[in-house]
Amino acid sequence: MIKDIKDLNKRFDITNTVRNMEPNLKKEYLDFRINFIKEELTELQDARHLNNADDIVDAFIDLVVVALGTLDSFDVDIEKAWARVHFANMIKEKDINDKRENKHNLPDLIKPELWKAPYHQDNVGTLKEIKND
Repeated sequence: MIKDIKDLNKRFDITNTVRNMEPNLKKEYLDFRINFIKEELTELQDARHLNNADDIVDAFIDLVVVALGTLDSFDVDIEKAWARVHFANMIKEKDINDKRENKHNLPDLIKPELWKAPYHQDNVGTLKEIKND
């Protein structure tokens, strides 16, 4: 799956283009991709509202493609980031979060007392070049 994302970005020269952008353009590109994700989420919500299973599947995949494609375009090692987040999630404990309704009686993933968030500071790619105004 990650190879497919990389192949897509390579085919359309996205990663190389983003890599060579000035920081202000990278910031605009990141905002563009965030809005792209919002657009895909709206498509998912619309598909759900219409109860269109085919479009629901397509929208979920599009969300993943845009999210992972964005990380790849900024030279983030997706597999490394994924492994760190997955490891942190697997340390969580099964419990109930009393702060939200749970009609489905599914367990929540609760952070144990000594839980630490995944560390990505050494794997942010060219995102580090983006500065706030």
